[in-house]
Amino acid sequence: MAKKEGKRITALKSKVDRMKRFTLEDAVKSILENATAKFDESIDVAINLGVDPKQSDQQVRGAVALPGGTGKKVRVIVFAKGPKENEAKEAGADFVGADDLIQKINEGWLDFDKAIATPDMMGVVSKVAKVLGPRGLMPNPKIGTVTFEVGKAVAAEKKGKLDFRVDKAGIIHASIGKKSIGANGISENFMALLSAVVKAKPAASKGVYLQNITMSSTMGPGVKLDINKVATKVS
Repeated sequence: MAKKEGKRITALKSKVDRMKRFTLEDAVKSILENATAKFDESIDVAINLGVDPKQSDQQVRGAVALPGGTGKKVRVIVFAKGPKENEAKEAGADFVGADDLIQKINEGWLDFDKAIATPDMMGVVSKVAKVLGPRGLMPNPKIGTVTFEVGKAVAAEKKGKLDFRVDKAGIIHASIGKKSIGANGISENFMALLSAVVKAKPAASKGVYLQNITMSSTMGPGVKLDINKVATKVS
């Protein structure tokens, strides 16, 4: 089975001109045509940036709402009390609590994708920082998950909000949705991410900022985008 799967991937790679630089429309079309696995493949993007992540003033980080959605269910928990607890529940949070939520997490429960907290709850949340932090689940004001506007935050996460951060190699890796959201959804999500990354450019970054962009599906070959053509669409 593994050998057969390997032949399928090799055959798909042979269809893609690795030297070509694609427009966004052609890239998405190629990726969807080659996303032939029997499951709903994710569409992934890698953006190489002209930054030195070792320098604190060249970090690139942020969050962006994905207009096309993600194509998957996002489980959201909220640390809140009183009226904000009710607001979170009405917005569709999967679990809302305070000390009881801390206890569940300390007992090993991690059945959620995103965590939001009101600012006054961060003292409580700090009790599980060592659990949530390494998993990228710790609420953070920089990405909008520490806020009193919990209803708005829950709605954004449920629809599809993407957190991004440059890695040690100067690359942002992100999943911008499932194959099932279609070409328009994928294109809209990609442009939303790219616009956010461009806006997050550090003042200390010199030279060419956007150096290389590759898009692929989970099991499909990657295609390189024509940065000059894509960048002209950034709002």
